Amino acid sequence: MSHDSPPVRRLTDWDHERLEAVAAEHGTPLYVVDLDRVAENYERFATAFPDAHVMYAAKAHTGQAVLSKLLETGADIECAAWGELQRAIDAGADPNTLQYTAVNPPDHDLDRAVELAAENPGLTITGGARDTFDRLEERGYDGRVAIRINPGIGTGHHEKVATGKDAKFGIPYDEVPEVAADVRERFDLVGLHAHAGSGVLHDDLDDHCRAIGKVADMGREVIADGAELDFVDFGGGFGVPYREDVEPLEMEVVGEKVREAVGDLDAQVKLEPGRYVVADAECILTEVNTVKETPAATVVGVDASLATLIRPAMFGSYHPIRNVTEPGREAEPVSVGGPCCTSADVFCTDRPIARPERADLLAIGNAGAYGYELANQFHSQPRPAEIAFEAGETRVVRERETLADVTRMEQ
Repeated sequence: MSHDSPPVRRLTDWDHERLEAVAAEHGTPLYVVDLDRVAENYERFATAFPDAHVMYAAKAHTGQAVLSKLLETGADIECAAWGELQRAIDAGADPNTLQYTAVNPPDHDLDRAVELAAENPGLTITGGARDTFDRLEERGYDGRVAIRINPGIGTGHHEKVATGKDAKFGIPYDEVPEVAADVRERFDLVGLHAHAGSGVLHDDLDDHCRAIGKVADMGREVIADGAELDFVDFGGGFGVPYREDVEPLEMEVVGEKVREAVGDLDAQVKLEPGRYVVADAECILTEVNTVKETPAATVVGVDASLATLIRPAMFGSYHPIRNVTEPGREAEPVSVGGPCCTSADVFCTDRPIARPERADLLAIGNAGAYGYELANQFHSQPRPAEIAFEAGETRVVRERETLADVTRMEQ
């Protein structure tokens, strides 16, 4: 395992002997997270933004081991749902430091958030619709709130994550001054929030900074109208190169671009990295069970599936794949897929990989962000175990489910 904290960890940087050992002990498919790498990524990001308040966006990976490590490292936590608030608290977070940025929150979630804030007045609740603020008032809430802005600019690796131009997210930009004036009469308006998109790399960075500039302009306008904002939160979205030939962001340069886009602002700048912190800190180990030669392709069947990692099926996402058992074999184009009865259950098509053979161990990289978070039980497949590396030690941080776990709630 690399110890010099490179700006991106490739599959070649993982200790293959250690991966083989945990797969042999704990079985496959298996998630493996390096908690030291999680801390390194957070610290690198925070160093690039020394004047900002950097919070971790929990939705990328809510595992207790990950949240605890980040709290230990000094991060605060931003939560997008009630369950994430509770998981952050369970991991040791002070509720007064949490930010709850819900999208169309269900009644139950709002009820719990208001109850939590009654005992922890430092909690901030972010609303992205006028109706959300009305619902908060109906519950007797008059505490700290932020307004989520829709900047009208979406960025990121896929249209499904370009939240900055999706009407689902935030108050339309031109309506924000009016909404802010109304919200100030009913609550303690402490901030503005926005999120342009996810997985931002070099080609999207200028648009992302343009969105940041618009949000900063709105912050200045709202402050000029009389609001005393504690912060303007520009969200996260900074990406990690999943493809081997894509260079990582130079965070020092990104920091300069963001500061230039923000300009002078009489409020604390907040940022919420999620993917950047955890994506390359985790991989999936999976065993080859079938190699099938056909006129159209060599199909390699593995025991991981879209139930293990749904991102390729959902977003068409690229994840690097490496033969851990025999990385030195001659590479040939293969298609790698799982045991689910759908053509969507494919991790790659005609990709050169050191020729896999039955019982070989493969690693699927960059699985830390929205990997286990989106794992499911399709085909009644129990979800995998998760193993953590930390300070030279190895431990189980999530037990493998059994079929009894899959069916436990049924009647």
